[in-house]
Amino acid sequence: MTGGAKRFEGRSAIITGASRGIGLGIAQRIVDEGGRVCITARNDEALQEAVVHLGGPEVAIGVAGKGDDPEHQDEAIAKTIEAFGSVDHLVNNTGINPVYGRMIDIDLAAAHKIFAVNVLSALAWTQKVFHTWMDAHGGTVVNLASVAGIKPAPGIGFYGASKAMLIHVTEELAVELGPKVRVNAVAPAVVKTKFATALYEGREDEVSSAYPMKRLGVPEDIASVVAFLLSDESGWLTGQNIVVDGGLTLTGGV
Repeated sequence: MTGGAKRFEGRSAIITGASRGIGLGIAQRIVDEGGRVCITARNDEALQEAVVHLGGPEVAIGVAGKGDDPEHQDEAIAKTIEAFGSVDHLVNNTGINPVYGRMIDIDLAAAHKIFAVNVLSALAWTQKVFHTWMDAHGGTVVNLASVAGIKPAPGIGFYGASKAMLIHVTEELAVELGPKVRVNAVAPAVVKTKFATALYEGREDEVSSAYPMKRLGVPEDIASVVAFLLSDESGWLTGQNIVVDGGLTLTGGV
């Protein structure tokens, strides 16, 4: 945050998958700028630690559950409105990638689960927040995609395919929900989180050498862009996928 900005004062957000990493970084940015947040994740203990880190129940609540569980989605939305009076912003950050290897060999049960969590869950959260709050009051949605969704990504091909669909879902929803609700996406390259550890652990210098910026991302790099997309400063921007990759895709990498 710069210049004491309070872009989210009086506003509330739900950020899924936010007990750590990118999601927690986004939640911190919103709280730092005057907003209040509901964060979700599967591990309740980690969530409650994150709530304390964010400043406690006056500015943050945690609701534990699986991102693709309809009952969990309903509970989180209801508790956010009960605690803070609105759901002005939604960040669909939850994502999984339980497999690595060629798409031709992927276990189809794993593929179904990736699709359910990375795409259908994001759509379900958006549907419910829209019909519960945003249809009447307006709001903004940001979906966390990936550079793997904009070009082939060997080894994580189905994950990339799910993110490509999420980008298209973002565009479709932007057309359908404007002007009341703006919907955008952010596509990071490798960010230093536990989720992405396998992509750089033990060889960070080698991996980052392919980036024009010569470093990997950190959660704050993504949080600043997401905060911009959620805020009124991006008020004429919808249906866009903002690549945040340290220049990686300029050199042909993913």
